Amino acid sequence: MKKILIALFASFALITEAQEISVEKSLFSVQTGLMGIWVQHEARLSNTIALRSEVGFDSGFGVVGSNSYYDSKTQTFGSKFVFLMAPVLTVEPRFYYNLKSRNAKLKRIDNNSGNFLSLHTNFHPDWFVISNDKDVFVRSDLSVIPTWGIRRNIGQHFNYEAGGGIGYKYLFSQKGYSASGGVAFNIHLRIGYTF
Repeated sequence: MKKILIALFASFALITEAQEISVEKSLFSVQTGLMGIWVQHEARLSNTIALRSEVGFDSGFGVVGSNSYYDSKTQTFGSKFVFLMAPVLTVEPRFYYNLKSRNAKLKRIDNNSGNFLSLHTNFHPDWFVISNDKDVFVRSDLSVIPTWGIRRNIGQHFNYEAGGGIGYKYLFSQKGYSASGGVAFNIHLRIGYTF
């Protein structure tokens, strides 16, 4: 009996060791946050690197101040609250660097649950804008932002992400504005569903 238990334990250890700790081969999800909604796909490039492609809407709001907004109905200058949503395309290689240590501590790594470093690259095209003001437009821009973040699971299909980084944004010349560039931030907190 003792020999049988040792043989079973050795077999289990070999099977466990043979299983590779890796990101998911293919992962589809949808996420939302305070500033938009997005649909993503993550494809495995290696055991620890996934390429995330994303399409969605980034949103924003602000107040157009006094002497900068003209109300044609009352023919006066004033301020107005403006909300907008604009399309965004994102490509983001992600390095999930702590999958082995999470697995060793018996923490979940399914659905790419772990800490990551990424190169968050997104493009806002000037296709259309959803807004409460017909005169609002979004200048096309391209940003590249090194980012640190975490992704964790809530139950079987739900997840949340948080992260941040600082990088560079380039604004294309458009509608009387000349091209310019500067510092860009990526701070996000999202909740999502994995299919």
